[in-house]
This record gives sequence, structure tokens and C-alpha cells, in this order.
Amino acid sequence: MENLTNKVALITGASRGIGRAIALRLASQKASIYLAADGTEQELTDTAQACRSAGAPDAAWGIHDLTRADEPKAMVAAAHARMKRIDILVNNAGLRARKAFEDFTHDDFERLVAVNLRAPFFASQSVIPILRAQGGGHIVHMASQLGIVASKFGAIYSLTKAGLIQMTKSMALEFAAENIHVNAVCPGPVSTEGFLTGRNPGELEQRARDVPIGRFGTPEEVAGVVAFLVSKDAAYVAGHALVMDGGYVIH
Repeated sequence: MENLTNKVALITGASRGIGRAIALRLASQKASIYLAADGTEQELTDTAQACRSAGAPDAAWGIHDLTRADEPKAMVAAAHARMKRIDILVNNAGLRARKAFEDFTHDDFERLVAVNLRAPFFASQSVIPILRAQGGGHIVHMASQLGIVASKFGAIYSLTKAGLIQMTKSMALEFAAENIHVNAVCPGPVSTEGFLTGRNPGELEQRARDVPIGRFGTPEEVAGVVAFLVSKDAAYVAGHALVMDGGYVIH
């Protein structure tokens, strides 16, 4: 594992699931961590302590409601003030809603677009001057397999993730020459509480059978891909949407 000593990672949606796994993985590589989430103080305190135990020299947290238009900028400012630098931004926070197309409401649309697309846009916009002043850094957007392939009952989620993939390409084209690496991860089904909740066993079994590898991914596997994208091994990777879905999109 690459040593990330003296690096600081800001991770959104970091109190549980994939975000927590990313925080722990980068902490194990000696990065300092700023955890941003709308979770409870207890969740964030526990995750921060777990990051320190994993090897992070420092771990701090803030509760940030990314449905608020001004929150991404405030989040980056708070992280920078506390940690003194930011080298890695992982835009992981996301909302999902499963409904028939005609049942989605204006509120559904506004909330999902706010968290899944607007927040990564303005968090990235706020962190770019910091990365530029430091001579470069990494931004990783958590997109989705469903930004590439269609799925029933997820029209808004899918459009936000497709938009995030296109934003990744546009940002990379604009900032790659400044040593600011922008990439995305596109997970398929991952065994998190958010994915498993509300699905019956039969549906879950069928979803697993649809994956060529025959199982769901784990948060730790997603974290490993993020760790690769922020490493020196990915120094020539720019604007890429790395699909990790057990082979689903190949068939």
C-alpha cells in the first residue's frame, strides 16, 4: 500500500457503508481524514476513532447536510480550516430512491440532484483552488453502474450518476495539466445497508445471479479501487469511470 503520510482526504457520506470503508482504507495508508456526513455524532466519532486506530495521524469530522445549496462550499472550508490542507476529495455521499417513473415527485428530483450531482460539483469547485495551490491532488466521484446501464424504478438516480460520469470527463480535461486527477468509480450492487434495505430475499438472490461473478461487492472492494485511483500507480489515469460490478455491464 502506498504511504499517504502528510496527505489529507475529505470524504463525504463517510459515517457508514462505502464512505466509512474508504476512510478506513486511506487511514490505513497513513492519510489524515476529514469525515463529512449527515449521520449522528456517535457514528462520526466512532468512525474517526476507527480511522486513528487504523493508522491515521489525525481524524476529524463535521455534520454536513448536502441538500443545502451552500453546504458543499462550507464543508470544504471547514475541512481545510481544521486540517490545513486537502489532497484528496472523495465525493461519495449519495441518495437513492426507487419508484415507478410517474410516482417521482418534485421533492424527490430536487433532493437526489442536490446530493448526487450538485454537491459534488460545488465541493469540487471549492477544492480546486486548494489543490492548485498545493501543486495537485485527486478528486474521485462515486458514480454507479446505473449511470451506464438502465434499471427500472431508478430514473432520477441513474440520470444523476450519468451526469457525474460526464462531469468527471469534463473536469479531467480541464484540470489534468495542473496535476489534478479527476476520476470516477462506478460500483455495481454492493452489500451496504442502503442497498439491502427494502429488498426481499428473492429479489436479492436474483440480483446476485445477474452478476457474472455471482455475488455482490463489498465496501472494502470499492475502497480498494479508490485507493488505486489516488495512488501513484494511477498517475496516467484521467477522466476514467472505472466500472467495478462483477462483470454485469459486459453482458
